[in-house]
Amino acid sequence: MKRLLLVLFAGLVLAGCATTGEDPLAPKTVNSVNLKRYQGTWYELARLPMYFQRNCAQSEARYTLKPDGNVAVYNRCLTADWQWEEVKGTAYPQVPGKTDKLWVEFDTWFSRLIPGVAKGQYWVLYVSDDYKTALVGDPSRRYLWLLSRTPTVNGVVREELLSKARQQGYDTTRLIWRASDQQMAKTSN
Repeated sequence: MKRLLLVLFAGLVLAGCATTGEDPLAPKTVNSVNLKRYQGTWYELARLPMYFQRNCAQSEARYTLKPDGNVAVYNRCLTADWQWEEVKGTAYPQVPGKTDKLWVEFDTWFSRLIPGVAKGQYWVLYVSDDYKTALVGDPSRRYLWLLSRTPTVNGVVREELLSKARQQGYDTTRLIWRASDQQMAKTSN
C-alpha cells in the first residue's frame, strides 16, 4: 500500500507541474460545476492509463462537499485479486470561486511531509445536465476518466462520452475499461 501511495504521488507531482495559465490549446472545461450536485459516488467506466491505477479492475470515487466549500475525496479500487486499495484527499478550486478546474491532494505521509507539492489537476470537461455522467481530464491530455453514477451505461451514452473525449483531443484508443462483475468473478475462480 505504501508503494501504491508513493507512486500515486509521483504521478500527481508530475501532473501538478503543468501550468494553470490559459492555454488556447488546452481542453475546454464546463466553466462551472455545481459541487452540491456533483457530490456522491461516481464509477469509473474507463480511464487513460495511470501508473498508480495499473492494478485496478474496478474503481470508484466518492465526493462529499465540506463546510469550507472544498470537496472530500475518497477513491478506492478493486484489484483483480479482490483487494481494495483506497486513498482519501481533498479537492479545491485552482481559481477561487471557479469549480471546473480543481486541485486534488491526497492525504498521505508524503503530502503531510511536503504540503502542496503532491497535487494533481482535475478538470471537469463535461457533466450531463442530470449529473449522471461526466468526463474528467487534465490539461496535458495524458489522463482521462469517463465517469457514471452507475457501473455500466448503455451503448449510446458510452459513444457520447467517447465522442466528447475525442473532440477534446484525448486518445480514446488507449482507454482501459472497467472490468465487469462477470470478468471479476471469472478471475477469482
